[in-house]
Amino acid sequence: MTAELVRGQNHPLPDTRLEITVSAGHPVVAGAALGDERGRVPGVEWVAHPVAPSLPGVDVPRQAAADQRLAVDLAAVPDAVHRVSVLLALPVGTGGPASFGRAAAPYVAVTGSDGTEIASYTITGLDSESAVVALELYRRQGAWKVRAMGQGYEGGLAALLGDQGLERPADLAASILETERARHTPPAAPVQPPAQVQPPAPEPAPAVPHSAPATPGTGGPISYTHPRRAAAPEPAPAPAASTAQAPQGPSVPVAGDAAGWSMDERLYNQVWGMFEDLARTAAAYRSACDFAESRLDRELDETLSDYRSRVGGANDAARSAARARHDELVERAQEVLDRDLAQLAVESEVVEPALPPAYARWDNPVWHAYRPPAEEPMAVRLGDLHLPERTELRIPMLVRLPMERGLWVDSGRGRSEAAGLLDETELKRLALDSAVAHTARLLAVHPPGGFAVHVVDAAGAGAAALAPLVDTGVLAAPPARGAAGVSAVLEQLTERVDLLQMALRNGAVDALPPGLDAARQLLIVHDFPHGFDDRAVTRLRYLADEGPGVGVHLLMVADRADAAAYGPVLDPLWRSLLRLTPVADDHLADPWVGHAWSYEPPLLPPGSRILRQVLAQVADARPAKRP
Repeated sequence: MTAELVRGQNHPLPDTRLEITVSAGHPVVAGAALGDERGRVPGVEWVAHPVAPSLPGVDVPRQAAADQRLAVDLAAVPDAVHRVSVLLALPVGTGGPASFGRAAAPYVAVTGSDGTEIASYTITGLDSESAVVALELYRRQGAWKVRAMGQGYEGGLAALLGDQGLERPADLAASILETERARHTPPAAPVQPPAQVQPPAPEPAPAVPHSAPATPGTGGPISYTHPRRAAAPEPAPAPAASTAQAPQGPSVPVAGDAAGWSMDERLYNQVWGMFEDLARTAAAYRSACDFAESRLDRELDETLSDYRSRVGGANDAARSAARARHDELVERAQEVLDRDLAQLAVESEVVEPALPPAYARWDNPVWHAYRPPAEEPMAVRLGDLHLPERTELRIPMLVRLPMERGLWVDSGRGRSEAAGLLDETELKRLALDSAVAHTARLLAVHPPGGFAVHVVDAAGAGAAALAPLVDTGVLAAPPARGAAGVSAVLEQLTERVDLLQMALRNGAVDALPPGLDAARQLLIVHDFPHGFDDRAVTRLRYLADEGPGVGVHLLMVADRADAAAYGPVLDPLWRSLLRLTPVADDHLADPWVGHAWSYEPPLLPPGSRILRQVLAQVADARPAKRP
């Protein structure tokens, strides 16, 4: 079954011999860049493009076309290669679109050696960009995976290659695009020589970290604007009468300045861009610090190994100079990090108050003006994320709707210091409170009657925490108790999944029973595995695997250790769920550089009644059931 990826999502590759097909509906130039362990491209000889289409393990097309095929053999790439980036660029001067936003979204598919399609990705959300990193094949712990990237560049192919770490990217980009332009120039017409491209200013070694790629050749300050969040370029201002130029300060952020058809989509893309910006600027800072440390260690070792420097104070002078170079590099990296984090903090202060209820914290005043929506939003906020470089800078954790996997609120201790300070009873109470808050938000962001909630509380231990859901009447039925109640709910939802899957496979959706509830279903399971026998566990695993595809979702509130008696039988269940925690914990990793992000659950303000008020409005807005 083909994995239809969304931006940032990854998927394992069962084969090393692959074919990557691109369908764009208009001519595109296709290429591939080979990256080292840090994702950097050391030189032009690591880039396959129409002028030099073959590298060990990679072959790309020799000219632009609407449909492209790239051949990749990951077993044949050099051992130093840890990343293969698939690049697409629009040719210039050929009569095609000037940007990806002016044409149909490109479709990229990865096929195995047996012809089976492994994964696909439609590159949406592009606007004025003329080059894009479509996919990334990367090596992780000896295995290869594919990640949907969709990272576009308004600066074109030169900006893309520069962000890959290539020196003099404008020269290579000009060579590729000019060759393609020459192919489309009639023979009788004189071919104009390519314009003289000014190479980018040389960077110090290593490069000062940055949050977004610099514009090649400017030599000026690094642009903060994220490539996919940049609006259309503003017209150049009229020349002033005076030759003096006003100083250029950082751009003032505006809520919703990303690309998108609606404010909902623009805010979603903006938050996602903030998340990626923070990930990349922190990665650059850490990389610079690691380089400084390794260079210091190497230089100190060299001074100790040179016996001539041990006399006359030369050894001490060399060590002092090495430490001074280390401190200077770390200080420069810290300055750039502080600048980028300050800009992101300003943007967060602008964006956070403008978020709609689906994206807003519970303390946002927008909840006091809440009204049930007419349609489902793009995503929902399930908490906040931050990095240790600036813990007060929170990025909303937005998860796309409909959810592609279930949720697991972990009531165990995990790795969190905060959890270690709580007793078991308090931790379990916080976990269920967190699950209720997630459920209330999911109910609130769906149209009335569009989301139904079932609860399994076999021992009745969660009655107090579940009271807001029970008292306001938003549940589809009272919480199920005992083994019989557990079995009845699981049987009902399993039959629903079977029925919907059968109807979809046979194209017989119209034949579904007229009384079937069309709402999405959420099952909250508390105090697992109490009340579960082997048959119930099997059904639970089935719902976790097959339910999301037909609108049946799972929310587990459990400690994995409580189910240790089942051994590895339940490992697929835990892996299939998105793990959340009731207290801060650094267990989530981003899809770009693999940072460990600290997750914080969506807490209600102390003493707030907003959750019950929202649930009451949800209950009142539900359509009346037919007799």
